[in-house]
Amino acid sequence: MEEMLKAENISFRYAEDQPQAVQGLSVKVKRGEFVAVLGANGCGKSTLAKHFNAILLPQTGTVYVEDMATNDEERLFDIRQKVGMVFQNPDNQIVATVVEEDVAFALENLGVPQQEMRMRVDEAMKMAGIYKHRSKAPHKLSGGQKQRVAIAGVIAMRPDCLVLDEATAMLDPIGREKVMHTVHKLNEDYGITVVQITHYMEEAATADRVIVMSEGHVMLEGTPKEVFSQVELLRSLHLDVPQSTELCHMLTQAGCPMPDDIIDVDECAAALYQMLTGKPAPAGKAEVSV
Repeated sequence: MEEMLKAENISFRYAEDQPQAVQGLSVKVKRGEFVAVLGANGCGKSTLAKHFNAILLPQTGTVYVEDMATNDEERLFDIRQKVGMVFQNPDNQIVATVVEEDVAFALENLGVPQQEMRMRVDEAMKMAGIYKHRSKAPHKLSGGQKQRVAIAGVIAMRPDCLVLDEATAMLDPIGREKVMHTVHKLNEDYGITVVQITHYMEEAATADRVIVMSEGHVMLEGTPKEVFSQVELLRSLHLDVPQSTELCHMLTQAGCPMPDDIIDVDECAAALYQMLTGKPAPAGKAEVSV
């Protein structure tokens, strides 16, 4: 599996009198991979995300999108087509006065044929759950609905890689679930590489790989099970773990040993069933009453 994104020993600071936002940071993301990036506020995760889209350029080191260095000005247009980015605040990305016009904005600038544009815009709006609002003015939508418009605009471009910088932060739980379902579908069905910056541990638990940052460095990385089993380390970095992981950790500390690599509700229910009954949970029935 070839590399989609690669940061090699990059450093960046926003001002001379400020500490470095990232320092000597090296990260690789493979094509088709779903990577979640975690870290406390100020750890540098959003700075890293903006380097992948060439919004920021490293002051030392190099960032590659496929084989293109982001500091190569002649390849900037190609890089921006390869990597689409969705920000936390949708108002930073909405530019039109009607939802469907906003979703079509980038496609119009790229000269996509009208028939294909219509198909891609409708598909993107349906996938993001804002098709019924297609004729509305974005400023009349809720914050969560605006975020879905922004996501639809990026989805319509069908980039090879999607970078989400806390893109679900303004959504309610149902909205987050719907957007994450869409993002996973894009990853699984279309092979789009996903890098998700998030504070929601349950979202990170569904990724292929998790990267944990602190003070501009990578502190921990691995599969969700590998990372979230390090409960005390994550706590020391001011991070939470999925609720199922937290429950199992508390039970173990209380003298009821539980597996340390549980990250979702079904796994937790199955482990509780086995602990209380001494029998494996019935296949497909992890939710049975215990």
